[in-house]
Amino acid sequence: MKDRILICGIILACSLFFGLSAAFADGIIIIEPPIHPHVIRHRPIPTAESLPIKYHRVLINIDNQIATTSIDQVFKNDYDVDLEGTYIFPLPDDATITDFAMYVDGKRTSGEILDKNKARQIYEDIVRRMKDPGLLEYSGRNMFKARVYPIPKHGEKRIELIYQQTLKYDAGLYKYVYPLNTERFSPKPLEEVTISAKIKSKVPIKSLYSPSHEVDTKVEQFQASCGYEAKDVKPDKDFVLYYTVSEKDVGLNLLSYRNPGEDGYFIMLLSPGQIENRTISKDIIFVLDTSGSMRGHKIKQAKDALRFCINRLGKGDRFNVIRFATDVSLYKDSLVIVNNKNIKGVLDFVDEFEARGGTNINNALLSSIEMFTDSKRPRMIVFLTDGEPTVGVTDMKDIVKNLTLANKSKTRIFVFGVGNNVNSHLLDRIVEAHRGISEYVAYKENIEDKVSSFYRKISEPILSDIKLNFGKIKMREGYPLTLPDIFRGSQLVLFGRYEGDGATAITLTGYVDGKEKRFVYEDRFPVKNKENDFIPRIWATRKIGYLMNEIRLKGENKELVDEIIRLSKEHGIMTPYTSFLILEKEADYKQWGITHSNADEMKRSGRKYKMAMEMAVGEESVARARDISALKKRETAGRPALETVKHAGDKTFYLRDNVWVDSKYTEDIKAKEIKYLSEKYFDILRQKPGLGKYFAIAKNIIIIYEKECYRITE
Repeated sequence: MKDRILICGIILACSLFFGLSAAFADGIIIIEPPIHPHVIRHRPIPTAESLPIKYHRVLINIDNQIATTSIDQVFKNDYDVDLEGTYIFPLPDDATITDFAMYVDGKRTSGEILDKNKARQIYEDIVRRMKDPGLLEYSGRNMFKARVYPIPKHGEKRIELIYQQTLKYDAGLYKYVYPLNTERFSPKPLEEVTISAKIKSKVPIKSLYSPSHEVDTKVEQFQASCGYEAKDVKPDKDFVLYYTVSEKDVGLNLLSYRNPGEDGYFIMLLSPGQIENRTISKDIIFVLDTSGSMRGHKIKQAKDALRFCINRLGKGDRFNVIRFATDVSLYKDSLVIVNNKNIKGVLDFVDEFEARGGTNINNALLSSIEMFTDSKRPRMIVFLTDGEPTVGVTDMKDIVKNLTLANKSKTRIFVFGVGNNVNSHLLDRIVEAHRGISEYVAYKENIEDKVSSFYRKISEPILSDIKLNFGKIKMREGYPLTLPDIFRGSQLVLFGRYEGDGATAITLTGYVDGKEKRFVYEDRFPVKNKENDFIPRIWATRKIGYLMNEIRLKGENKELVDEIIRLSKEHGIMTPYTSFLILEKEADYKQWGITHSNADEMKRSGRKYKMAMEMAVGEESVARARDISALKKRETAGRPALETVKHAGDKTFYLRDNVWVDSKYTEDIKAKEIKYLSEKYFDILRQKPGLGKYFAIAKNIIIIYEKECYRITE
C-alpha cells in the first residue's frame, strides 16, 4: 500500500454535549502522495498538517428540537501538484446526511456511511501510520467517507455538507455541540471561522448559553439566536451551545458534574426569558461626578449617558439625579415619579452640569441612600466618578462605614470608575458591601456606550431580592456570592459545589411588585456524572477571582494564597501566585514549567504584582480591578496561558521531562506501563473509550483514570 499523508481539514459534526458521549471529531482528508519522483525531490509534500483552510462557515437552525447543520469550507492546495485523497467525516449516531456537495469536472461526488467498527479500524490505521494520537478521541463513532480528486495545484476544493439530528430533551434542557478543535492538525491559523445559530420553539425559550465561546445572544420568547466569528485563529476547543425552555415565569435548569466519593459541581441557569407585562417598577438614583477632572469629553459623554438612562425609565418607576463635586446638588429632595414634567425638568437639570471643583464622594452617596425606604421594590444607585475623594470625608474606611450604617434599605449600588485616577479599592469595597457591580471605563473607552449598555441590562427588573433553597442538598461555595435581581432578557449563571445526592425540590423566592413569589422545581443531584466536565474549571476560575479580590481589598494572608495556588495547579489556571511561584525542589520547577534562569524575573514580577494589588489608585490598580472582575464573572472555560499546560475534559496536564503529566499524579502512585501504538494500547482504548480524549494529547503521557494510573511511552 502506498504511504499516505494526513493533511488538515475542518469538517464539522454536531452532537449533544449533555446526553451523548464526547464531542464528535473534525473531518480530515487522507492524501495519496504524487508518484512523480522529481516532484518529490524538488518540492515534497510535507508530512501531516499541510493544507490550510481558507474559511470555515457553519449555519445551525434548530426548529422545535430538529437541528439542521450546514457546513461550508474550502481547502487550499499551495503545492505544484494536484492532490488525491479520501474525505472522512465522523458522524453523530442519530445524524442523517441530507446533502453533500463536491463537484469534479461538473459531476457530483457521492459518499458512503461506515458503522463504528469499520470507522474505528480506519482511525486506528491513520494513527499507526501517522504516529499522531490526535485522532484517538474520534474512534468509536460512525463515519461518512468520500473520494476527493483532484485538489488542484495552487487551487481550492470547496466542500458543503448538511445533516440533521433530533436533539434530546432533558428536563427543559437541549444540548448541542459543534467540534471546532483543529489545533492538532491545522498547520496555519484559519483565515475565517463563523458560526451562526437560530432557534425556534413552541415552548418559551428562557436561556441561551455557551460555556466554550463568548457569543452574542438574543432571546425573544419563542426564538433565539447567537453568533461567533473570528479571523486568523487556530480553534482549540469545541463550540458548545445549550438552551432551556419552560412554561414557568422563571426558568431554572441544573447541570452537574461529579466524581464518585467527592463533592459535586453544578451550574444553574436562572432566567425569566421574555415574559410579557411582568416588569416591576423600580426606585433608582443616578449620581454623577462633575468635579474638575471630568472636564472636556468626559462630562459630555457622561451627560449623554445620563440622558439615555432617563429617557428609558419605566412608567411606574421613581427616580432622582444627583450631581456632586465640592458640594452636592439634587434634582429633587426625594424620589419623584416618572412623568413628562419630571423627565423634562431633570433633563434641563442635567444640561446645566459643568465640570469644576473637588470630589465629595461621601456626601453624594449618603444623600442618595437617605432617599430610599425599605420597600420591596428593586432599589438601585448608579454611581459614576473619575476620581478619589478629595473633599469632606476622604478616608476610605470611614466612607465605607458611613455608607454601611446608612443603607438600611439594602439598596444595590452599581459603580462606574472612569480613567486611572479612581480609587478602585474604595469603589470595589462599596459594591462588595452593597450587592452591586463595578465597571471600569478605560481612558479611551466611550463612557456613554459603557453606561448605556449596562443600563439596558438592569432597566427592567422581573424579580428582586431572590433566594434559593436546595432542600436536602447542601449547596456551598456558590458564585456569585450575592444573588442579583433578575432582569428582562437576562440570565443568572450560578456555579457552585454540592453535598448529598438524589431528587430534591429547589425553591426560588423573590418579590414582584412588593409581593413574594415562590417557584418550586424538581431536580436530581447525581452520585456520579462524567458529563459537563467544563464545570469544575469555570467554578475554580470564579473562586480564584473572589479570593484575589479578598486579598486585594483586605490584605494578603497565607490561607488565601495557598488556596489560590492549589486551585491554580489542579485546574491549570495561571495566576500571579503560580506564574511567579518560586518552588523549593528541582522536580517542582520541572513539573510546573519553571526554570532557574527565569526565577529571578518571576520573583521581581511577583513583587511588582503585589505592589499593584496594594495600590488603590493608578493604571495598575484599575487594571487589576478589571482583571479580577472578569475572573469573578467568567462563564466560559479559558484556554491555558502557558504552552506547558494542556486541558482535556476535567483534567489538567503539565509538561515534565517531555511527558504530559496528570496534575493529580504524584511519584508514589504506581503506574501501568503501556507502549504507544502497541496492541495493549489499542485494547485499553476499546475497553475504556473515555480514555481517548486523554490519550489524544500526546505520545508520552501519565494519566489517572477510574482509579488506575497509566504511563504511555514511545
